[in-house]
Amino acid sequence: MIFRETPPSCGEAEPQNKVTVVLGAQWGDEGKGKVVDLLAMDADIVCRCQGGNNAGHTVVVDSVEYDFHLLPSGVLNKKAVSFIGNGVVIHLPGLFDEAAKNLQKGKGLQGWEERLKISDRAHIVFNFHQAVDGIQEQQRQQQEGKNLGTTKKGIGPAYSSKAARNGIRVCDLVSDFKVFQDKFRMLAEHFLTMYPNLNIDIDGELEQLKGYAERLRPLVTDGVYFMHKALNGPSKKILVEGANAALLDIDFGTYPFVTSSNCTVGGVCTGLGVPPSYVGRVYGVVKAYTTRVGVGAFPTEQDNETGDLLQTRGREFGVTTGRRRRCGWLDLILVRYAHMVNGFSAIALTKLDILDTLPEIKVGVAYNVDGKPLPSFPANMDVLTRVSVEYKTLPGWCCSTEAARSFEDLPSQAQSYIRFIEDFLQVPVKWVGVGKSRESMIKLF
Repeated sequence: MIFRETPPSCGEAEPQNKVTVVLGAQWGDEGKGKVVDLLAMDADIVCRCQGGNNAGHTVVVDSVEYDFHLLPSGVLNKKAVSFIGNGVVIHLPGLFDEAAKNLQKGKGLQGWEERLKISDRAHIVFNFHQAVDGIQEQQRQQQEGKNLGTTKKGIGPAYSSKAARNGIRVCDLVSDFKVFQDKFRMLAEHFLTMYPNLNIDIDGELEQLKGYAERLRPLVTDGVYFMHKALNGPSKKILVEGANAALLDIDFGTYPFVTSSNCTVGGVCTGLGVPPSYVGRVYGVVKAYTTRVGVGAFPTEQDNETGDLLQTRGREFGVTTGRRRRCGWLDLILVRYAHMVNGFSAIALTKLDILDTLPEIKVGVAYNVDGKPLPSFPANMDVLTRVSVEYKTLPGWCCSTEAARSFEDLPSQAQSYIRFIEDFLQVPVKWVGVGKSRESMIKLF
C-alpha cells in the first residue's frame, strides 16, 4: 500500500449531481406515481430503472387520470427528459399503445417522443414472452394448484431470456435488422422447443417489429453515457421512479410471489448504470394501510368488513390487471424490513383519507410464530403464512381529512397516527396524502 503525504492534484471525485429515488415500501400500489408526479414538477430527468409494463402508476393532473405502465410518470413534465434504463424490459406494442391511450385522455402527454430516451442496453419483451407467461401460470395451476399471480405481461420470461444470455436488446433492433431477425428466429425456436403448443407468428411479429424499429431509433441512446453526463455535468435534478415494491423484489421480497427484478435501491445502480455514491435521498412510499394483488402470504390481511371497507373506499383495483386488491391493516414490521434494505431518508404516507371513517385503527407491530416472537422478517414463506400479528390499536378520527393542506389541519388522532409510524420506524414522514391529486399531498417539512 502506498500512501501519499499530499493528495494528487485531481483530489477525490465528489458527485456533481445525485439521484433522488422513490420506491414502494410494501407490495406495490402505494401511490408512487403521485409522489413522482409531485417531485417531477421541477425535475430535469425522470428515470425508470427496472420492471416493465407489469407496473401500474396512476397520476391525476387537471382532473385527468393518466395510467402509466412503461413510461415514467414524470413524462407529464414537458420540461423534463424521461429515461427508460437498461434494467427495464420493454414490450414495444405496450409502450406505443400506452402512449396512444394517454394522448386521448388529455394534453399532458403531447410531444412525449421528443422528451423520451431509451437505453440501448434495455431488453425487449416479445409477444411470445407474454404467451409463455400465460402458459407457465396455467402449468403452475395444474401442477401445484396455485399460481404466482403474474400480470402475464411476459416480464418473467423476458428476464429469464436475459439471464440465459439469449435475450435480445434494443441495440439489436435498431442496428442491422437482418442480424436482429436471425436472433429473433433463434429465440422463438428456443421457446417453441420448450413449449410445443406455443403459437408464434414469427413473420408477422418481425414485420411489426420492423415498423417499431423506425419509431424507436430516434429515442435510443447509450444509457451509460447519458447518465454519466447527467450526473457529472451542470446542476440537474434527477429523479428515479421505482416500479413494483420492496416486498416484490426478486431477492428481498416474499419469494416466490415476487416480480423478476430488483425493485429495491440496488436496482437503481444496476438498472441505470449509476455508481452507488451518486444515490442521494431515498423516499419510501407507504400506504396508510396494506394491500396486495394476487396470491402470497399477507399477515395483516382483513378478510372481513374492515377489509371490504378499505377496498371500497380506497378503490383498490390493480392498475395493470384490474384485479381486486386484498386489504389489511398497516404492517410496520414489513415496512421496517423494507427500510433495512433501502435505507429510506423519509417516507411519503399515502391514502390517509381512506381511514377517515374508522373509529379505531390497528397497526401491526410484532410477529409471533408458535407463541414465540420473530426477531426479523422471515425469508421462508411457510413461516410467514403461520405468523400471528401483534397489533397496537390507535383511536380513529371519524371525520374527513380531504380538505387538509397542512399537518395542523389534520385531526389530532391522525397526527398521532403519523407520529406513531415515525417513532416505530425511526424515519420521518415528509408527505401525507389525503386525496387523489398532487395538491392533496401535504408536505410536513
